[in-house]
Amino acid sequence: MPADDLGAALRRAGSRRLHDLVVANGHRLDVRLARQVLLNPYVTAPVIEELVCNRRLMSRYEVRSAVARHRRTPQTAALRFISGLFWRDLLDIAADLRIAPAVRQVAEKYLVRRLERLTVGERATVARRATPAVISQLRRERHPYVFQALLDNPRLTEAALLPALADERMPPQILDLVAKSPRWGPRYAVCRSLCRNPQSPFRVVFAALPRLRREHLAEVVEIEAHSSVVRHRARELLGDRP
Repeated sequence: MPADDLGAALRRAGSRRLHDLVVANGHRLDVRLARQVLLNPYVTAPVIEELVCNRRLMSRYEVRSAVARHRRTPQTAALRFISGLFWRDLLDIAADLRIAPAVRQVAEKYLVRRLERLTVGERATVARRATPAVISQLRRERHPYVFQALLDNPRLTEAALLPALADERMPPQILDLVAKSPRWGPRYAVCRSLCRNPQSPFRVVFAALPRLRREHLAEVVEIEAHSSVVRHRARELLGDRP
């Protein structure tokens, strides 16, 4: 069977026929043909295991990556290849809910380990799509460009963000980004956290203080690390509250 015909057959065959084709043509399979196998909607775990047993085929990164990312790959087979994947593939696996949770968790673990070696632009790409386990690491990020990408991530929750806002080592520029965020700035818990952090820019704190309830204004007054100006303003507002 010519290679083009074999590719079409691999793409369209039913599960039993696909298995027979892979077994009979293992010596002919290359990256392109392996992709046709994995694109077949009837591909099964035994068919993927036949690919995994093909040492020549699995020497190609493209095939290992595609096998690890496929939702029907047996968990033990997928886990064999996770540690050797590039960060983009790890990100794809971690974010794909069709893949087994154990495989996604291992992908997250390796992705977190790689973060410090990534460029600013690469970390920003991760931040936009990061899963909760990766977000818990990225919320310590100090680069504004990366943190802005994290703020735009739909998986970021208030519970994950607040510990970052409480960190007095957080650069003022990042706290300013949070205050300006249409999604996060208006939230009361965020407003309170920004007012409590002595690293928050003056204009951020002064704009947010009038929004605080009486008990939270009193908290700001007691934070000695705040400037006297901020504490005085909190006392003024506290005196105006019933």
